[in-house]
Amino acid sequence: MGGWVGSTRRQRLPKNWASLRRRVIRRDGGQCTATYSDGRRCEQPGTDVDHIVPDSLGGSDALENLALLCTWHHARKSSAEGGRAAAATRVVTARPHQSHPAFDD
Repeated sequence: MGGWVGSTRRQRLPKNWASLRRRVIRRDGGQCTATYSDGRRCEQPGTDVDHIVPDSLGGSDALENLALLCTWHHARKSSAEGGRAAAATRVVTARPHQSHPAFDD
C-alpha cells in the first residue's frame, strides 16, 4: 500500500504541484537534502518533495518550504511528525494515587 491510501493530502496540493516538484528536484540536484549529525549530506537520490514546515503547522507550498528527501528520510520525518501530532491530541487521564496494601496501617 502506498502512502496516499486513505489520505486527502493529494487533493490539497496546489494545481501546479508537478511544476513545483520538478523545480525542487532541479534545485536540489536530484539528491536528498537531509544531513546527518556530523553535517554530511545524504547521498541517496531524492524521491519525495517534502514540506519542511507541514501545512498542518502553517507551512506553505512556497519553494522555500519544500525540500527533496530520499524515501527513507521522508518516511522517518513523516513518522516523527505524526507521532508529535498524535501526542499533542492525546487525552491524559489522571488517576488517583493508590498506596500498596502493605503500607496501609
